[in-house]
Amino acid sequence: MENNPTIAFHTLGCKLNYSETSSLARMVELEGFVKRPFEEEADIYVINTCSVTDNADKECRQLVRRIRRQAPESFVVITGCYAQLKPQEIAGIQGVDLVLGAAEKFNLTSHLKNLTRTGTAKICSCDIETVQDFHAAVSLSDRTRSFLKVQDGCDYSCTFCTIPLARGKSRSNTITEVLKQTETLAKNGVKEIVLTGVNLGDFGLNAQGERAENFTQLVSALEQQQAVPRYRISSIEPNLLTSEIIETVAAGSSFMPHFHIPLQSGSNKTLAAMRRRYRSELYAEKVALIKKTMPHAAIGVDVIVGFPGETQEDFLETVQFIQSLDVAYLHVFTYSERDNTQALQIQPVVPVAIRNERNKILRNLSYRLQQAFQEKFIGSSRKVLWEDFKKNGMMEGYTDNYIRVKTPYREEWAHQIMDWTLN
Repeated sequence: MENNPTIAFHTLGCKLNYSETSSLARMVELEGFVKRPFEEEADIYVINTCSVTDNADKECRQLVRRIRRQAPESFVVITGCYAQLKPQEIAGIQGVDLVLGAAEKFNLTSHLKNLTRTGTAKICSCDIETVQDFHAAVSLSDRTRSFLKVQDGCDYSCTFCTIPLARGKSRSNTITEVLKQTETLAKNGVKEIVLTGVNLGDFGLNAQGERAENFTQLVSALEQQQAVPRYRISSIEPNLLTSEIIETVAAGSSFMPHFHIPLQSGSNKTLAAMRRRYRSELYAEKVALIKKTMPHAAIGVDVIVGFPGETQEDFLETVQFIQSLDVAYLHVFTYSERDNTQALQIQPVVPVAIRNERNKILRNLSYRLQQAFQEKFIGSSRKVLWEDFKKNGMMEGYTDNYIRVKTPYREEWAHQIMDWTLN
């Protein structure tokens, strides 16, 4: 391959993937590759995939077809969760040159240097059980907000989920290394760091599976360090969200009053079928404790609709349970069948039309919850971090408790934290 080849990246899926893509891009740039926007022509395209839903798989295939039309002579590399789970399937997509599994993702540079046109896709994958190392990653596209990966993998066995098969066992960075990374981000002018992981609350396991530290200690250490003005916890399982974590966030100033807590279902029967590690009663207790210590806190909720065996009564129980909670918004997912998951054995299957109908009901509920939460703060002043992004002459920012606000664009406000009266 010629000197200084151009390369473009695209990310599908979660914030963890974004942090890894950003790190991979910086890694190859240090080796002389020239980064290009994904929409432009490049010598190499790298797609970092997700496989949580069927849509992510479909989007990957659509992107490959688009690249082939846009730059037919380019190389296409697929990595990420979809690449680990179904390497043969990806290799069968016309136009794919290289498939990198979980163990090879962070060896991207060496693979790129040896790329040659063979007519068939090369697969570099492995048994997920052999993946034990933790690879640090952080997004650094602007000075406003960075996603910092502190944990990877998952030891849980939820019946709907392929993530343990795609990312391996739970493992983490060390608190010492995380503190070094936050100092570096602070020197780069970053104002807000979002802690990310597959099962973030399980932070502290090393490569040998031994618990050396825990997430409460990490939160306390970051609060003490105060490298940047703002931290957020991306998503944390309710059974791992301890009272100590909630109390540390409430007592401190660095962690924002914003929690995202997966629920998945408000029906204990469905939670048991999903093999979740809590009941709805525990979830309600966590929400109540957050609101008691931080009445202004925003709480987001993940919900899956149409899980096998979910009756109309189970769904209505979920709706009623969510309505009983003081939460700010929902992320609603329609259940989709995933290969090699135990949920495939559960009957009866919920028809797709009913799944979609339930999704719509919960999305409407989410809109009402969000409106009600925001209305509580009209006329009050909250601190807003403004982003440096101009759209239709406007700029956006988020309050500490995750309310999005807009105002006419002013360059001098970008990346700044300001008191703002909500209206």
